[in-house]
Amino acid sequence: MIKRLVPALFLLWLAPLAQALPSDEMFEKLKSAEDEVQAADVADDIWATWLESGSPSADLVMSRAVEALSYGETELARDLLDRVILMRPDFAEAWHRRAGIFLSEENYPEALRDLNQALEAEPRHFGAWLGLGYILEQLGGEAEALDSYRQALTIYPLMPQAKAAEARLTLKAEGQEL
Repeated sequence: MIKRLVPALFLLWLAPLAQALPSDEMFEKLKSAEDEVQAADVADDIWATWLESGSPSADLVMSRAVEALSYGETELARDLLDRVILMRPDFAEAWHRRAGIFLSEENYPEALRDLNQALEAEPRHFGAWLGLGYILEQLGGEAEALDSYRQALTIYPLMPQAKAAEARLTLKAEGQEL
């Protein structure tokens, strides 16, 4: 009996860990939220799910990176996020968090790379769309930035930052009626 159990356990150990992903139902609730408070609650649930990689080791290192960021220790946070990404290259939130560090340093090429990786792993990552819009706007690509903000709004229609950015860029692009 034990001889049969050992190969099965070994195969389980080799199997890739499943990353936690927000459900389609969560995104539907986000789209149909009646106000910003309700939408923010659903968005918080989605963020919490995005913080689960499916690997206890990666999750532990990720939690340390988040903690380092909260204390302003960006160098340590970046090092930890580098490790998380090495462990789980499909972990969208690790890419997104590291992009945030690059963004705070105005290192736009690295931030763009990481945001693209985050969106490749999770195309519904409204935070990554918002960050992408911000960078494109800073680089003078206002039409492209507007597209990114609108993409964020298709996922999270009541996202305050994306709504404000869309309104600002739409007014700039289309002018104001008299």
